[in-house]
Amino acid sequence: MPLSLLLRRGMLALLDCGLVAFSFYLGLLLRMDGEKDPSTPLRAFAALYRNLPWMVAIYVVLFILGGLYSILWKYAGIRDLLRLCLLVGVSSALVLLTNKMLAHGVLYQSAIVISTTLIVMSVGGIRLAWRMFLNFPREEQRNPNTPLLIVGAGNAGAWAISLCKSKAAYGNPVVVVDDDPAKHGATIQGVPVRGTLEEIPALCDQYGIREIIISIPSLRGSRLSHVVDLCNSTHCKVRVLNDPTAPGDTTAVGNNGFRELNTADFLSRDEVTLDNAGISAYLKDKVVMVTGGGGSIGSELCRQIMRFAPRQLLIFDIYENCAYELEMELKQKYGRDTPVLTLVGSIRDMDRLNEVFEQYKPTVVFHAAAHKHVPLMETSPAEAIKNNVVGTKNLLTSASEHGVERLVQLSTDKAVNPTSVMGCTKRICEMLIQCFAQHTEMRCVAVRFGNVLGSHGSVIPLFESQIKKGGPVTVTDPNIVRYFMTIPEAAQLVLQAGALAQSGSIYVLDMGKPVKIMDLARQLIRFYGYEPDVNMPIRVVGLRPGEKLYEELLMDEEQDKMKRTEHNKIYVAPPHRIELSVFYDELQELIGAAAAYDDDRIVHKLQAIVPNFHPNRTMMKDDTQQPGA
Repeated sequence: MPLSLLLRRGMLALLDCGLVAFSFYLGLLLRMDGEKDPSTPLRAFAALYRNLPWMVAIYVVLFILGGLYSILWKYAGIRDLLRLCLLVGVSSALVLLTNKMLAHGVLYQSAIVISTTLIVMSVGGIRLAWRMFLNFPREEQRNPNTPLLIVGAGNAGAWAISLCKSKAAYGNPVVVVDDDPAKHGATIQGVPVRGTLEEIPALCDQYGIREIIISIPSLRGSRLSHVVDLCNSTHCKVRVLNDPTAPGDTTAVGNNGFRELNTADFLSRDEVTLDNAGISAYLKDKVVMVTGGGGSIGSELCRQIMRFAPRQLLIFDIYENCAYELEMELKQKYGRDTPVLTLVGSIRDMDRLNEVFEQYKPTVVFHAAAHKHVPLMETSPAEAIKNNVVGTKNLLTSASEHGVERLVQLSTDKAVNPTSVMGCTKRICEMLIQCFAQHTEMRCVAVRFGNVLGSHGSVIPLFESQIKKGGPVTVTDPNIVRYFMTIPEAAQLVLQAGALAQSGSIYVLDMGKPVKIMDLARQLIRFYGYEPDVNMPIRVVGLRPGEKLYEELLMDEEQDKMKRTEHNKIYVAPPHRIELSVFYDELQELIGAAAAYDDDRIVHKLQAIVPNFHPNRTMMKDDTQQPGA
């Protein structure tokens, strides 16, 4: 044991000796109060002084044996205080017993009982006072005068004000805004409600606001996005109140009830309404397999699937680290015995797929495994073919031969009128889905959607990294636009499309309005407290290989034939007629070109299979792409 720790415990033991001795003295003094015979207190105190050494020794020895000096009182809780009470109680019982049996009752038992209470108060009190001192915020950490504006005058707003008033470090709420005119002029715990949400910028100027807390948990979609824009325009720090009623919300504890604003907040979309009964009907008590289960969308699919109590969830991925972390996360949430299993393997390995299907017999498969980075697949087209096309064909073949009832493939808007190898491979995967739907009993569907916020390789993490490094923020083209949705929304809609599962269908998710990437970059820059082109430069670098200015969710021949499903955010594209023999002959030639790593031949065969594929691969001398090449 380190010398410093021994000295610390020794000092604590000496302090306790003094506190115990003083408690017995004070206890006897209280017991003797009002005694008429002056000789009685003298005899009692003389007896106390003679017996005090062994009495103090009993307490300190039991404190040592009971581990009182191993407690870190900075982090002490109720259990540690109960341990102290128990040790003092046992020590006092020994003192009472020893006094009666060996000291012949020379000490007043009532004085010992009074002293016991005083020992608990003094020994425990001085430790709790030390704990409060250590945990008390230092002046440099506290900023009690930071003026706060609270958005929302409902229960959540009142909760936010209570949090701020309970801990000065949060700041000082000075004004509340709410769109309900009936609340204007009222006060919440002394804080006035002064205006509407549209008046946030004006009120920030009027009250000298330095921080805004959004405390309306029900705020969603375009309304939340608009409020976030209003808050960001003030250049104040913006935080969001975690929903205090949300079950299992650990972020409220970890971030003291508040969290930082994130990009999903200002690109928020209306909350998805799910047909939980329909989803449960095909997932509950089933063996469900997710290929690419460790990826951004695959992992969220697994989280959402677990809500519907599958018999077993199989996380199938070539990259074991993310899949293992997801398995641990799910077991921590649902228990160590939860039926989640990580299987390492590749969809390119037919033998491994057959082994998995034979052993575990999944009845539902979600296919999220794919190479998805557009520029990388332009330089490695053979790998895109092997993984996306051959892998999907392997999976469909093995699944159909082993009795899989339903297979849902994740597609992309880049499969529509593709200009990239990656997009073209995903279009071929959609064609494979329709072929297997026509010639097998397995219900095969594809779900087509756009970019997903926060997924690996998406533009937002790139922008955030560039901003944190001081810029510049690089935009490929000032006119480029993209569709966005959050990872949970995408996963939920994929599950919902799986419930519809009209075999051979390509379901298209409602992606809302497209977002101009230049506007997104400017929003992010302001979100981090900078001003675009003032203290954070934006640089246009040109389109990358395979990239196009705007993505489409529908092909030309699908535009007028799109049908709405029973879910308001899911549409179904009309089936395409595919000449099976021609398609498979060309597919075999494409696979042969990939095996030979013949890039030019690969592109030529892709064009033959997908006539509306217009490759955009010509590179300029400065490593940017020539648009329209």
